[in-house]
Amino acid sequence: MTGPQDDRTLQRADGASPPSMGDSSASGFEIAEYPIPATLAEADDFRAATEVLNAVSRELTGSRDLDTTAEELFPRWRDQDDEPKRMLLARVDGRVVARAVVEWRPDPEPGVPFDTNWHEVQVHPQFRGRGIGTALADRLLEASRAAGVRKVLAWATHPEAPGPRRAPATGVGSIPASDSDARFLERRGFRFEQVERISRLPLPIDVAAVRAARASALSRAADYRLRRWVDRAPEEWLPDVAELQTRMTTDAPSAGMEEPPDPYDTDRVRALEERRVEGGMTTLVVAAEHVPSGRLAGFTELQVQSDESAPVFQEATLVLREHRGHRLGMAMKAENLLHLHERGGRHPSVMTWNAEENRYMLDVNEALGFAPVGSEGAWRLDLRPATRG
Repeated sequence: MTGPQDDRTLQRADGASPPSMGDSSASGFEIAEYPIPATLAEADDFRAATEVLNAVSRELTGSRDLDTTAEELFPRWRDQDDEPKRMLLARVDGRVVARAVVEWRPDPEPGVPFDTNWHEVQVHPQFRGRGIGTALADRLLEASRAAGVRKVLAWATHPEAPGPRRAPATGVGSIPASDSDARFLERRGFRFEQVERISRLPLPIDVAAVRAARASALSRAADYRLRRWVDRAPEEWLPDVAELQTRMTTDAPSAGMEEPPDPYDTDRVRALEERRVEGGMTTLVVAAEHVPSGRLAGFTELQVQSDESAPVFQEATLVLREHRGHRLGMAMKAENLLHLHERGGRHPSVMTWNAEENRYMLDVNEALGFAPVGSEGAWRLDLRPATRG
């Protein structure tokens, strides 16, 4: 069970602190909250937790494509201002065998508590069946209820299997009905809201085909110009990038998840850029400028790891609603794949995630050569009714 990614205390809606997610032990394992250290030099347990994350990913996907490193993850954990989070670790005979994370956002304004938590739980495959995942999930739910949270969101990778299927609330896409993570979530009251398709593009790209796709798309976008940069946005585009990052949380298809708005300003954009650089990522960005207004109408990002045996990750892609219908998504993605190609390297593939109901973006990806390799489910649990004004 996964989700978006301190020892900072969760705050209740009334401003009080909830019960601790602290130490406990049961039936051969121990659970304790992990205080994130100041540096990775002091973070042996953080590295061990990252290895748990990778072991679970390998089991679910049958590959190392989604492996990560402590160096990549640690800068995000040090951001407790924009993306506060807490981690629990489970140990057996002193070994870290499972991790659980709860994440939230700062209150949008004084007196208006943030009402959503994201939960994720991973148990090393060698230590399943001992009740560790149940204990961790229950602890996260206890903390969220104590904090006055209204809903919990979670994502889970669901490997393909023969037999009956189950569809999400959107009615688009499906996962195996026998999936163990799905049953785990349903027993806790989560609703299956959406399927996200995991797609893979083998590298190197077919340069001629991608250039032709870009040219065809740009023939429909006379009022737009493509802009490129690496890692850090030019100062002139910072306000527009902040708007685009904010709109990613409101304009992307999210079914019944009701993803809350996540506002960005220029300082937060710069902080995000610095965390990515610190984590060893190179971020290739292509944006579409609306020439008559001089404003950015969309953007797309590729994150390139220093390890060339690892895939490239397609991150955010967005065209503002008011600029759709000009094939900007295709133009920007094709341009960024060419950007990647020109930089060289031997990365094996590009990986991306898209909602199954986002047919426009799936059409773009399929035309560029992406093929489906898996599915991720989006799940929601309501802890209390929404308040009405």
